[in-house]
Amino acid sequence: MKSSLFSAGMAALLLAACASGPTPPEWQANAKASLDAYTEAWLRGETRLANVAFARARSELASTGQADQVAVAELTRCALDVASVAADGECAGYVTLAADAGERARAYAAFLAGRPAELALLPAHYAGFSDAASLARIEAPLPRLIAAGVLLRRNALPPEGVALAIETASAQGWRRPLLAWLGVQERLATARGDAALAAQARRRAEMVGGAR
Repeated sequence: MKSSLFSAGMAALLLAACASGPTPPEWQANAKASLDAYTEAWLRGETRLANVAFARARSELASTGQADQVAVAELTRCALDVASVAADGECAGYVTLAADAGERARAYAAFLAGRPAELALLPAHYAGFSDAASLARIEAPLPRLIAAGVLLRRNALPPEGVALAIETASAQGWRRPLLAWLGVQERLATARGDAALAAQARRRAEMVGGAR
């Protein structure tokens, strides 16, 4: 099942703004296919393939000369980092586009950074999302992982939220975020003195890492 931000809603909203007729332009189809490939490769931990697909997608989007379109690629990359607990702070690739990006892109960037954002401007998956209690109501796995990462950035994700993120990544076979979230679980369990859970998380991570 395709799991990129196209299916999550953000990129579809942005790309639709440039559709000039009933048949999508070639760059649009190429960008979508490349971002889908990038997303799948990144989540599975296939870094080289992911980087190639990302460069191809960004090139297609840049051919429009529109910041909102290039923002699709950069926000996709940033969202996957958030879902994989791979980065902190601002979305570096997006920062240079922010001044010319539209309100939906700006709202999504703020959301990914853990700042307040107008929910009406975000993908539909996040309607009603506010805290850890609403995390499980996000049905699509990738948006759920992204939301978990956002809560982690806000220091508002309880242990059961971390466990949900782990099982979400596990069910999809997404090695990169699974390893990352297991690391979070081990660290938090160790900090609160739960040696058994920390050891279990470590064993699971060793299993996932050894399956390469």
